[in-house]
Amino acid sequence: MCGIAGIFLKKPALEPELGSMLAKMLAVLSDRGPDSAGFAVYGNGHDGRIKITLRLLDETDPVDRLEKEFGGLDAVRRSNHVILSVPEQHFSCLNAAIVRLGTGVEFVGSGSRMELYKEVGLPSAVADRFDLAGMSGTHAIGHTRMATESAVTTKGAHPFSTGLDQCLVHNGSLSNHNAVRRELKREGLTFATENDSEVAAGYLTWRMGEGATLKEALAHSLSDLDGFYTFVVGTESGFAVLRDPIACKPAVMAETDDFVAFGSEYRALAELPGIAQARVFEPEPAVVYAWERH
Repeated sequence: MCGIAGIFLKKPALEPELGSMLAKMLAVLSDRGPDSAGFAVYGNGHDGRIKITLRLLDETDPVDRLEKEFGGLDAVRRSNHVILSVPEQHFSCLNAAIVRLGTGVEFVGSGSRMELYKEVGLPSAVADRFDLAGMSGTHAIGHTRMATESAVTTKGAHPFSTGLDQCLVHNGSLSNHNAVRRELKREGLTFATENDSEVAAGYLTWRMGEGATLKEALAHSLSDLDGFYTFVVGTESGFAVLRDPIACKPAVMAETDDFVAFGSEYRALAELPGIAQARVFEPEPAVVYAWERH
């Protein structure tokens, strides 16, 4: 099962409504994935700064310790997640300091604009927990999970982020993910789970690190990743969708002058503003659909 939702806004006037729109879509898709949920929101960034999303695993708050080590560290707390913002030149040192903290924190994602939240529970409860409806931004992707190949854990929830401002949600199953994981590890990538979706995210990170655009990286994945899948991907400026050549997983899209939206089912799109005037279509198999923010 599992459910996917995504929105890419074309008009700045809708940006304050981004979180509210996605929260409604995830709630509708709860019965496709009731055990956990997550979402990535691309909001306002600040030049020269990187945001790191951490999940706090106990009552220990690492912020005070990190603030002593880094000047200019900003922190925003949302439930058991904390968003740290640091000047870009301190990013690698902050990552090393987080590793030294030990088992009390868990890295979730990082980027100049991306904030990433995920947790076990009903999707509507997860969205409420982090106040998704109150978030604004230009684009966002989300996932409701029904774990069929692994335990129900926060680590196993989507989205998966393996690079700055890059994340992926996935519905389906890859058959060659173990072989691809081994190849990517030789290229220097690391993985936190055994989930095949994290491998897909890592593959795109590697391809784009080699100079490919998001659209080119997804096109390459058609020959390099084997299985059945629907990917929805976010980057700092991009939003993209790809279905495998068989396209057995459900998918529907809607496009207007104001937005592009993706849902595993049409009912996830039904409450979007202006949906009655939208061009609604099923994305074709093995065709990359991509939009860029300028």
